[in-house]
Amino acid sequence: MHPRTAPSTRTSTIVRIGLAGAAALALAACSSGGAPASTGGAEGEAPAAVTEVSVIAPADPGGGWDQTARAIGQVLTDTDLVSSAPVENIGGAGGTVGLASLATETDPNTLMITGSVMVGAVETNASEVRIEDMTPIAKLTEEPLVIVVPADSPYESLQDLVDAIVAEGQGLAVTGGSAGGIDHILAGLLLTEAGVDAAEVPTTLNYVANSGGGEALTMLLGGTVQAGISGVGEFSESVLSGDLRALAVSSEEPAQALPDVPTIQDEGIDVTLTNWRGVIAPGGITDEERTALVDLVTQLHEQDAWTETLETNGWTDAFMPGDEFDAFLADDITLTQETLRTIGLIE
Repeated sequence: MHPRTAPSTRTSTIVRIGLAGAAALALAACSSGGAPASTGGAEGEAPAAVTEVSVIAPADPGGGWDQTARAIGQVLTDTDLVSSAPVENIGGAGGTVGLASLATETDPNTLMITGSVMVGAVETNASEVRIEDMTPIAKLTEEPLVIVVPADSPYESLQDLVDAIVAEGQGLAVTGGSAGGIDHILAGLLLTEAGVDAAEVPTTLNYVANSGGGEALTMLLGGTVQAGISGVGEFSESVLSGDLRALAVSSEEPAQALPDVPTIQDEGIDVTLTNWRGVIAPGGITDEERTALVDLVTQLHEQDAWTETLETNGWTDAFMPGDEFDAFLADDITLTQETLRTIGLIE
């Protein structure tokens, strides 16, 4: 596990949500009955192939989860891996509304998008249903975040924006995904790096949460907020069209979709953060049902059409199936809890 330095330490704050840590923690509740997933069916028999699958985007249309869900459905059907893969949007509360719906799902062949945002939202919303109650299938992608302002904004650099937030506090609004999600975490880390005490972050930062990238874009273009944070894929088109100005991306290297935009580190702020996404299934499915879904998503990952989808959207391939994803998820939940406490978003 890569240790996470407390954001209040200004000398070096490098946060890596989305990197696989050591598999020191087991996520027994994520596997059916607590048992690890097998690579085949009972007594060595191959599990029955999945011919139809339902895909849930636990967010409103227009955001990264919606884009990912629809990309999965399209590639699965276009390559004839399944005959149908309808997508349903169940938005609200950083994905925890969708998570609660998945907890009651009776169809084992259901995949729901999850990721860094949901890990944080479970904590900040004190969700009774947790990701650990579901069945992890695979991690799929990582994506840098981008910090943007309207094209006519007076803030020319990331430091300009951070200084203004520190000076104006609640008078300057920043929009992003759900409260406690990765966009919110990044905003908090920028302030702690600027010297704001962690306990004062919640009262200094005017963070306007939303449930879809389309809503954030409307706020930015309408002038109701002064800045926004989201995945590169959600804002890149508006940046390239000139409607938004990108101040920095959160990855170590420039983002493929926005190669001319500096990184946060390039701007002199030592924070790195990536947004991972993957898929989970209902809790309580059998080992055979889980293995069939892992096999299906593995086949998805092997398709040229999926590689093209990653390149088109600027997503980094971060494939991690089955038990490997179990271990990563357990580690990421722990790291996210630590970060949320450090920046004062949970107790």
